[in-house]
Amino acid sequence: MKKDAIYEFFRRMREQNPAPKGELTYTNPFTLLVAVVLSAQATDVGVNKATPALFAAADTPEKMVALGEDRVRDYIKTIGLFNSKARNIIALSRILIDTYHSTVPQNRDDLVSLPGVGRKTANVVLNMAFGHPTIAVDTHLFRVANRTGMARGKTPDKVEEKLEKVIPPEFKLHAHHWLILHGRYQCVARKPKCPDCIVRDLCGYKDKTVQKS
Repeated sequence: MKKDAIYEFFRRMREQNPAPKGELTYTNPFTLLVAVVLSAQATDVGVNKATPALFAAADTPEKMVALGEDRVRDYIKTIGLFNSKARNIIALSRILIDTYHSTVPQNRDDLVSLPGVGRKTANVVLNMAFGHPTIAVDTHLFRVANRTGMARGKTPDKVEEKLEKVIPPEFKLHAHHWLILHGRYQCVARKPKCPDCIVRDLCGYKDKTVQKS
């Protein structure tokens, strides 16, 4: 996808949805971090069903540690990999207390050093909690970037690297939300909804679906 097409792509996204939001439920940077850790290999919908009760009981690292691994596990047992996630949540809460004065760090390297936190999780937290123009590459964004031709790559890191270079600065703050939401609801995996896509003419996908007559 050429430079002018990429600009127009995001211009239309902004026109349609000027202030896109992530779909995880949270109340502060700590609960956002926990929610994103829980969302690994799980859906936002599934995570949002479990976290309101968890966060009502524990919305700070101290309260989470006091809750304990067993009780955290009970709150999140409907989410995949809940055993390891409960263990990671308690471990990262202790580290936040001991190393970061109970605050969530605003540095990617510090974030990825926490149990259960990878680069994508760190980028989500930096973007949503602190307003950093980061790009979190999940499966939806990875598909859209490759399918449209905006940033083709075989790994999430490669796609992120290319997107960092091609996305105009004025769109970077919201870019990953626009791309994720586009992949989640429009450019879906099995049968993308090409006929009513607002960027259909800019997209390089060769196998676009057509409107049924």
